[in-house]
Amino acid sequence: MGAGSPQGRQASSGVGKRQGRQAGSAADFRQGRNIASTAASRGDKARVRPAGREHADELRAGDVIVVTIKRLGINGEGVGYFRRKAVFIDGAITDEVVKAEVKEVQPKFIKAALLEVEKRSPYRIEPPCPVFGVCGGCQIQHISYEGQLQAKTDIIREAFSRYTGREDFRFKPMMGMEHPWNYRNKAQLQLKRRDQEVIAGLYEADSHSIVDISGCPIQHPKVNEAVEKVKSVLEELRIPLYKENGTKDGVRTIVVRHGFQSGELQVTLVTAGSKLPRQDDFIRLLRLSMPEVSGIALNINPKKTSLIFGDRTMTLWGAETMEESLSDLQFSLSPRAFFQLNPQQTVKLYESVRAAAALTGNETVIDAYCGTGTIGLWLAPYAKEVRGIESIPEAVEDAKQNAARNGRDNASFHVGQAEELLPRWVKDGMKPDVIIADPPRTGLDPRFLETVLRTRPKRFVYVSCNPSTLAKDCKVLLDGGYDVEWVQPVDMFPQTSHVECVVLMSRVEK
Repeated sequence: MGAGSPQGRQASSGVGKRQGRQAGSAADFRQGRNIASTAASRGDKARVRPAGREHADELRAGDVIVVTIKRLGINGEGVGYFRRKAVFIDGAITDEVVKAEVKEVQPKFIKAALLEVEKRSPYRIEPPCPVFGVCGGCQIQHISYEGQLQAKTDIIREAFSRYTGREDFRFKPMMGMEHPWNYRNKAQLQLKRRDQEVIAGLYEADSHSIVDISGCPIQHPKVNEAVEKVKSVLEELRIPLYKENGTKDGVRTIVVRHGFQSGELQVTLVTAGSKLPRQDDFIRLLRLSMPEVSGIALNINPKKTSLIFGDRTMTLWGAETMEESLSDLQFSLSPRAFFQLNPQQTVKLYESVRAAAALTGNETVIDAYCGTGTIGLWLAPYAKEVRGIESIPEAVEDAKQNAARNGRDNASFHVGQAEELLPRWVKDGMKPDVIIADPPRTGLDPRFLETVLRTRPKRFVYVSCNPSTLAKDCKVLLDGGYDVEWVQPVDMFPQTSHVECVVLMSRVEK
C-alpha cells in the first residue's frame, strides 16, 4: 500500500478490514466452522441439494448447496461455482468440497455461509485467535502459513491471467516472514464500557458491535501491553467514553504505536471534546504504569465519520513525535504521521523496489503517490535526483522534513497531481529514467497512465496492495509499449488476505 497521507490512510480502524464484496458475515463464518466440526465428528456426509432448482438463478436464501472451491478471492473468501455461477464462501479453502447455506443470490454471484467441510484441505488448521472470524481483522488464520503464501500467490496469478489475458509472466517466490505473528507496530482500537470494564477492539464485520481483541496475536506484544495499561487507567479514573450515557464527548479511540528500533511508545487518545477529564491524573498514572512511554497526545475528532483522527492534535506530556528508523533512515513520527505497519517486511519491499529501479547513480527518478517520501528517500543515495509527487500537503511537509533530517539533498517533494506536474516538468526539459508509483487500492489514475505512456521512461516500477487494480493497470501499460519483467509478491500482512506486489515494467524498444 502506498505511503499515503496521515489522514487518507486511516479511514478504517480494522487490523486489515475487508474491503469490497464479502461472502457472509464473520459471525456466520465462525458458526459455520463450528457446524462443520460437529458434522464431521458424527460422520454426516449427506449432500443436500435444492429440490427442483435447475438453474443457479432459481436458488433462494436458505437453500443448501455443495461447492468445490477453486481459489481464494481477494478478501480471503473461498470461490467456487454452482451451475456456472460464482459462489463466495467465507472460511472455505482452495480444493475443498464444502456444504454451504445460500444467503444471497445476485445476478453475477451467490453469497453462502459455510456449513460443513466434506473434503478438507491439507492446509486447514485451527486458528489460534479466539475471536478469529468475529473481529474481521484477519481473514485467513484458518490456513497454515505455507498455505497462505500459496493462496496469495494464486490470487496474484489469477488477477494477471484474468485482466491481461496472459500467463507467461515471471512471478518470483513470495517473500514471507519467518515468524508471521506480532508484526504490527500500531493499534487503533475503538472503546466501549461493559459493566465497569473498558473494552478495546475492532468493529465486528457489518455491525456496530465492538469485539474485544485483547492480546491480539498479530500486534507486537508491547502494543498489546500498552493498550491494556491505557484501558486500566481509563477504568480506574472512570473517564467517560464516547456516547456513554448520552454524552457526545469522551474518549473514542486508543492509538498506540511502538518503535521496533527505538523501543519508544506513543499513546494517543482520540476524543470528541477538546478536554480530557482528569487529565493530570491520567498522565500521572499512565507514566507510573508505563515508564517507557515517550509521549502522550490528545486528538480531537468531533465529527461523525469513519476517519480515526480529527484535524487537531495536542501533546499532553512528553515528546511531540516518536523516533523510529528503517535501516539507516531516521523518522520523527507525529501521532497522525503514516508509517508502515510491518517494518520487517517493509525493508524487503523497498529493497525489491530498489532492485527493480536498477539505479547506477545517474538516473532521474519520479516517486509518484509518494506520501511521506519513504520510497524516494530509500532510493535517493543510488540516484542522481528523486522528485516525489503527493496531493496531500501534510504528507509532503513530512517528506521534506524526513529528507532534511536524513541528508537526502538530492530528493525533493512537491504538492500536486502526478498527471499534471510530470508533463510540466518534461516540457521544461526533465526526462525521467524511472517512474515509481505506489497508489492506494483503487489503482492508478487513467490520466497518470496516459502520462507514463507519453513520457516513456525506460523503467516503470509499480507497487500495489490490490492485485486486481494492479493487473488492470498493467494491461494498459502492456498495450502501450511496455512489458512485465517480473512480479515480486511480498507478504506484508500475514493472517490477512492482503498482499503487496512490486512489478518491474520495461519499455519495449522498437
